Amino acid sequence: MIKSPASGGSLPNTDSYNSPRGALLIEDLTEAELERAHRVDSVLPALAARAIEADRSGEFPIEHVQTISETGLLGLTVPVEYGGLGGGLRDLAAATFAMATECASTSLAYFFQCSGSSRGLLPLAAIDAGLFPDDEIPTVRAFGEKVLRRMGDEGRWVANFASESVRTKGAAVTIATEASRADGGWVINGVKSFGCATGIADDYLVTAKLDTGDTAADLAVFLIPRSTPGVAERTKWDAVGMRATATHGIILENVFVPDEDSLTVPGAFVNMTLVSRGSFVGNQVALSSVYVGAAQAIYDFAMNYLTSTKYANSDDPIGSSDVHRQLIGKMRSHLDTAFLWARRQIELETADPEILAKGDVIANWRIAKGEIADNCFQVAVHALKACGTSNTGMSGPISRGFRDLSMALVQGFPAERGRLEAASYLVSGSEGAQFGTLKS
Repeated sequence: MIKSPASGGSLPNTDSYNSPRGALLIEDLTEAELERAHRVDSVLPALAARAIEADRSGEFPIEHVQTISETGLLGLTVPVEYGGLGGGLRDLAAATFAMATECASTSLAYFFQCSGSSRGLLPLAAIDAGLFPDDEIPTVRAFGEKVLRRMGDEGRWVANFASESVRTKGAAVTIATEASRADGGWVINGVKSFGCATGIADDYLVTAKLDTGDTAADLAVFLIPRSTPGVAERTKWDAVGMRATATHGIILENVFVPDEDSLTVPGAFVNMTLVSRGSFVGNQVALSSVYVGAAQAIYDFAMNYLTSTKYANSDDPIGSSDVHRQLIGKMRSHLDTAFLWARRQIELETADPEILAKGDVIANWRIAKGEIADNCFQVAVHALKACGTSNTGMSGPISRGFRDLSMALVQGFPAERGRLEAASYLVSGSEGAQFGTLKS
C-alpha cells in the first residue's frame, strides 16, 4: 500500500496512519484542521454504504443530512461565534476530496451547502473593508449573520442557487430571476437550474436581480425556507453521473420573502465579489476537489485490482504487462497533474500574504478548473482501459467514477473554455463577465 496521493493500492487506513483522508490533498493540515478532517473521516463509512444505491436510484440519501449534521459539519466553514467549526477553504477542499473518495454525489451536494456560508461571510468582510456607508451596515450585517447562524447554531442545510439554464454570451452565470418590491418584502419569480439538494435542503439561498435594473449592482440575495408557498421543484434529472445530488433546481412563482431575509442593498453583491480572494462565488476550488477525490478513488481501486489479480498461468500481476504499465503511467500522470492544479489554486486563495493579485488568481482559476476536470476524467478513461470488461458493471467503482467524472467536464467546464477566458484576461487586462443579469 502506497501512501502518496498517486500511489496505488487502496486508500490508506487512516486509523493506522493517524492521518485523515483529506491530508492526501492538503499535506500540511494544522492541528485544528486535522481535528476537523477527522470529523469528516467519521462520516465516510456511512457515505460509502449508500453510494451504490444512491447512484442506481438517482436519489440523494436523505440519511446523509442527519449523518453530516450530527458531526457539526454543516457548519464546517462557519465561524465558531455563529455555532460553526471555524474552518476555511483548506478545510472545505480537504472535506470534499475525502467525501468524494466514497460518494462523489454527496460530496458535490455538501460543497454547495458549505458554499452558502460565503453569502454570510462576504457581506461581513465587505463591512470590515469599509465598502458600505454607515446607514447600510446594520442591514448588511443582519443578513450575513442570519445566514451563518442558520448554518451554524441551527444546523440547517442551506442550498445555494445562483445558476440558471439560459446564459448570456460571455457570462458564466445569467441571473434572470427577478425580485419586485412588495409591502414588507419582495416577490420573486424565476427558475434556478442548478445548485444541489433540491427538496433536501432546509433553506434555499437564491440570487436574483431587482426589477429596478439589469446590472450587477442590481443583484440581490434572498434566504428562502424550502416550504415557502410558491417554491416548487423542477423535473428531476436523469444524468449520466453525479446522479444523487438532487440538482434539478427550483421554480419560484410569486414567492414572498420578507425584508429581514433579503440582502437588497444596491451594490451589495458587487461588494461581496470585491472582498473574495477568488471568483465571485467563492471557494470554488473545493468543488474541483470533489473531482480529485473521485479520481483518487478510481486510481486506488484500479491499482489494487491490477496488482492483486494474477495471470492464470503465472504469479505475475496483470498490471505487469507492457500495455498495463503504459496505462498505469498515464493514470499516475493525470492524477498528479490534477493534484498540482488543485493545490496551487488552494495556495493562491489562502496564502497570507497574498501571492498574486486577485485578477491573476481568477485567471489561474479559469485554467485550473478545466484542467482539473479534464485530467480527472482521463484517470477514469485509463482505469477503464486497464481494468477491462470485468470491471464495467454499472454499480462498480470504475463505472460509477467514469460517469461521475464525465460530469466534471461540464460542471467544471471544459479546459478549452478556461484557457480562452484566462487568455482574454491576460491580453485585455479584464477578467471578463462572470455573470450576466439580462434574460437573453
